[in-house]
Amino acid sequence: MRISPALLGVSFSAFIFFCACQLPMAIADVEGTETLDTMALSDLGQQNEVLETSTPGALQIVETEIVSQLTGAESPNATDTRWNVHGTDLGHMFTHKGEIYMVFGDTYGPDGGDWRSNTIARIADPDPANGFSISSMIESATGAAKEIIRSAKVPGLEWTVIPTNGISLGERMVLHYMSVRMWGADDKWYVRRSGLAYSDDDGQNWKRSDTAIWPAGSGFEQVAYVEHDGMIYVFGIPQGRFGGVRLGRVAPQDVFDPRAYTYWDGQGWSANIQRATAVVPAPAGELSVAWSNAHQAWLMMYLEPVERAVILRSAPTMTGPWSAAQIVAHADEYPGLYAPYIVPGLEIDDAVYFTMSRWKPVYNVFLMKGKLEAQGVDLAAVETPISEVEEQPANE
Repeated sequence: MRISPALLGVSFSAFIFFCACQLPMAIADVEGTETLDTMALSDLGQQNEVLETSTPGALQIVETEIVSQLTGAESPNATDTRWNVHGTDLGHMFTHKGEIYMVFGDTYGPDGGDWRSNTIARIADPDPANGFSISSMIESATGAAKEIIRSAKVPGLEWTVIPTNGISLGERMVLHYMSVRMWGADDKWYVRRSGLAYSDDDGQNWKRSDTAIWPAGSGFEQVAYVEHDGMIYVFGIPQGRFGGVRLGRVAPQDVFDPRAYTYWDGQGWSANIQRATAVVPAPAGELSVAWSNAHQAWLMMYLEPVERAVILRSAPTMTGPWSAAQIVAHADEYPGLYAPYIVPGLEIDDAVYFTMSRWKPVYNVFLMKGKLEAQGVDLAAVETPISEVEEQPANE
């Protein structure tokens, strides 16, 4: 994933390197690319936005620190020498069979070579207080970290394939991805489609689903998953970083059927994705959502590109109301910051751990810790519990 002209130049160099050093991959060899949609930038992000809430935030980050660099030459994980991962980004996580897996976007060897659109690692210790050491990555025959979801690497068709979040369904791993057609100016890119890929052998091999495909313009080109009360909730944003956050849900057994999803329309759950309304206003970039039992609140982190900051909001229910934006980290202190992903499976009390990417001065992923404080506001008193909301019938 890229966010600047400088990084775009690195990526294009990697593309030239790929073409010069290997026979180009036939487009037909990349699953499904011959049928990809060609819609341009979604305008859903500019429609039906909620007004900024005046509800004061229940939670705020009062102090942020870097725990460790997780990838690259300066990382204790030594991903450069172990798996030829000199630069990468994202680092969103999901738990599978009791272990945390961390998923990365565009990954490079030295000097922008050995470009892989995506890679995945297994974390040795699920407690981030111990620094998140990487025990293994899915490897190619050379021992380098392997591209798990193949991409065509053809600008204008499918430049890259970026996983945006993952979940575990028993024996099966599932990743949501976006097929990026072109990179635009800062914080803009153009998606051909989004979809699901899955692995039935603990991440060794992945296949794109033939059914779980959404065309560009759905408003859910990038997602954050939450499993709650027997349902999978899907927070979605359009391509780029200038849309609002919408919410859908689906039963786990129907996750590969786009027709089975329903979407929050401001009053209830609708089967029509076009009726999905924003629960958090634009602009919002890469995001993650987690529950704090101690605070009885949902936490959402995302990049706000205009403010150039990682933002925290909290809410008593996933449908809102979400609190006013609280700045977690700013680009003045952490240049090139983006992609905040809350570590899953932890009790969030006085601290929240999350990963955060930076594209300068190094293109890599960092483990962060934020000191969390409550502002003494009972958000639960101002909104219907989600269990009651869930009983409302779907609207057509």
